[in-house]
Amino acid sequence: MEEIKKKNILVTGGAGFIGSHLCKVLVNLGNYVICLDNLFTGSINNISDLRDNVNFEFVNHDITEPYFRDNIDEIYNLACPASPKHYQYNPIKTVKTCTIGVINMLGLAKKNNAKILQASTSEVYGDPNVHPQDERYNGNVNPVGLRSCYDEGKRCSETLFMDYHREHNLKIKIIRIFNTFGPNMAKNDGRVISNFVMQAIRNEEITIYGDGSQTRSFLYVDDLIDAMIKMMNANNNFIGPINIGNPHEISMNKLASTILRLTNSKSQFIYRDLPEDDPKRRNPDINLAKNKLNWTPFCSLEVGLSNTINYFKKINEIN
Repeated sequence: MEEIKKKNILVTGGAGFIGSHLCKVLVNLGNYVICLDNLFTGSINNISDLRDNVNFEFVNHDITEPYFRDNIDEIYNLACPASPKHYQYNPIKTVKTCTIGVINMLGLAKKNNAKILQASTSEVYGDPNVHPQDERYNGNVNPVGLRSCYDEGKRCSETLFMDYHREHNLKIKIIRIFNTFGPNMAKNDGRVISNFVMQAIRNEEITIYGDGSQTRSFLYVDDLIDAMIKMMNANNNFIGPINIGNPHEISMNKLASTILRLTNSKSQFIYRDLPEDDPKRRNPDINLAKNKLNWTPFCSLEVGLSNTINYFKKINEIN
C-alpha cells in the first residue's frame, strides 16, 4: 500500500472561526500544520486542544508583514476579518490584508512552489441583481461604500491570484465562501447567527435589520471544511473561482423564529434600519462544486444551529 506523504501546510487566519476547524481536520489527516494568526479576530482558545500536538505549530504573525518559511507544500489563505463589525473597525488594514498580505502569501507560495488557496467570499457579488449567483456573475458592488474595504479587497485578492497564476504559473485555487456558521464563532462578531443566538439564550430582544424579509443561505462549518480540502486536492487545472455555500435560502424572520424555538427563548423581535449596501438576497449556485468536486452540503440548518447554540451556551456560562 502506497504511503501517504505528510504535507507541511500553512493556514493563515488559523486561529479564527473557520481556520481553527480547518487546522484540526488537517492535523487529524496526518499533516504538519503551521497556524499563522495575529489574533485580531482569532482566539488561542479556538486552537487550545492543538497546542501540544507535535504536528501543530502556532505563529503569531500579521500577513501584511513578510513571512519567510521553507518546505511549505500548501497554503490556505484565510487571514482577513470576515464580519462587517470587524472589517469596518480598521478598513485600511482590511484592504492591506487583502492586497499586501495576499502578495506576501503568493510570494511565499512562489518561493516554495506550493499550491495556495484563497478564501474569497460571496461579498464579491455585492448586492446581487442575479439569483442565484453563479461564478460567471461579476456582481453589483459599491466601490466607495462602508463595506467596500472587504468587498473590493476580496475582489482584488482574486485578481492578484489570477495574475500570479498567469505570470508565474503558480498553482492556485479560489473559493467564494457564502455565509458560514458553527462552533468557534466569536459571540460578539456582529454576524446574524451569533447575534440572534446570544440574544436568544440571554432572553434579550432579538435585533432584526430591515423588515426581516432579506435572505441568506447558511452553510455549516464542517461542510465548508470538506469543500475546502476537496478543492485543494482537485486537479491543478481546476482553479476556480467556485461557490461554496448552501443553496437553501432563509429569511431573517424565519431564522430568528427557528433560533427562538430551538433555544426555548422568551425574546421578542425588534426591528432596526438596514445598514448601507446590505444585500437583500444571497443565494449560491453550487452546480460547479457538485460537478467538479462532487460536493454538496450534508448538514441541515437545524442540526447546525443546535450544535452552534450548545457552543454558545457553554461560552456564555464560562463568561
